[in-house]
Amino acid sequence: MTKLHSPRMRTVDVARAAGYSVQQVRDLENDGVLPAAQRSPGGHRSYRDAHVAAARAYRALAEGTGPVAAKAIMRDAVAGETERALAGLDAAHAALHTERGELALAVRAAAGIGAEPIADVRDSDALGIAELADALGIRTSTLRHWDAEGLVVPQRLKGARRYTPEQVRDARIVHQLRRAGYGITTLRTVLTQFRRSGPGELRDALATREAALTRRSRALVEAAAALTEVLRDQPHNPRARALC
Repeated sequence: MTKLHSPRMRTVDVARAAGYSVQQVRDLENDGVLPAAQRSPGGHRSYRDAHVAAARAYRALAEGTGPVAAKAIMRDAVAGETERALAGLDAAHAALHTERGELALAVRAAAGIGAEPIADVRDSDALGIAELADALGIRTSTLRHWDAEGLVVPQRLKGARRYTPEQVRDARIVHQLRRAGYGITTLRTVLTQFRRSGPGELRDALATREAALTRRSRALVEAAAALTEVLRDQPHNPRARALC
């Protein structure tokens, strides 16, 4: 537990304890992520254990939910806005839960899609852009975007897009992986690997994504422990004050 009257520390002490540089500690204080330090008559900053807890909480939150949301949570915590800070933490956990659910769907879908045989292909098996968009539950503009990005490039028949069964399969893979949080650049790599090596590469990519989500979940657990110390030592009021 941090103490309001714990031994005073210099900026460099907080930096070492929290794994930041001296300038980063100053920047975090200026951003409202750390409680305001007490100042000596000569202008030197003086910190306590609660500042270290706040710095550690922010580091873990930034890994778990990103720096923007992490700063918002810490500003509320430092300002004594306990309910708002906890609501932000709840939202971060909820977002990760949603991502895990979407990843699970992508894993199941990829397993089925990758195993689909594509043989005895006929011209009549091809789909138009509106038909494929309707089948996937997406807009035609999304398919055009994937075409422009080189993810799923259909054939053209008198200027109209026509998707072969293989391209339909690729579109389904892209759709599921986009839902699982993959960016365009990563998808290009995954699709290239899938076309070259088959579903094994796709499973590896999804496993990597799952590992990343697990790291973020662990970070939020660590953040909650440090955040508890910050909230315990901050007065419950809407305005931040220096720890002295």
